[in-house]
Amino acid sequence: MAKQTGKEKLTDEQEVELYMAALEHPLKRGIETLRTLIKSTHPAIKERIKWNAPSYYCPVDFLTFGPLKKGGNSIMLVFHHPHIVEIQSALLEGAYKDRRLVTLNSLEEIETNQKELVRIIKELVSVIQAK
Repeated sequence: MAKQTGKEKLTDEQEVELYMAALEHPLKRGIETLRTLIKSTHPAIKERIKWNAPSYYCPVDFLTFGPLKKGGNSIMLVFHHPHIVEIQSALLEGAYKDRRLVTLNSLEEIETNQKELVRIIKELVSVIQAK
């Protein structure tokens, strides 16, 4: 949903860019790396601000950054599509019935786990697209 500024509505892309421009986080470079990785994993993936953070859908919501607190020392990804519980990965944390979390603590950790994150996202998107 685009916000009204005067008479013009911002696009989803503009909202995300404004959000990122204002974001103060020690792992901002890592957040940008993850955004690029997520969006480049599949052409159907779109980005917007939802729950006050960058969020991804294709066409249903499936992944959102956890709260990006100023001064925070980690990045949390929340996979919130029910199929995520069927995907096996050492990166996926939590025993929730409909979501899993990934916590990353450094740019090095993000870079080390890129291949596995892409695998998880591709598998989840393929299930979403098949429905």
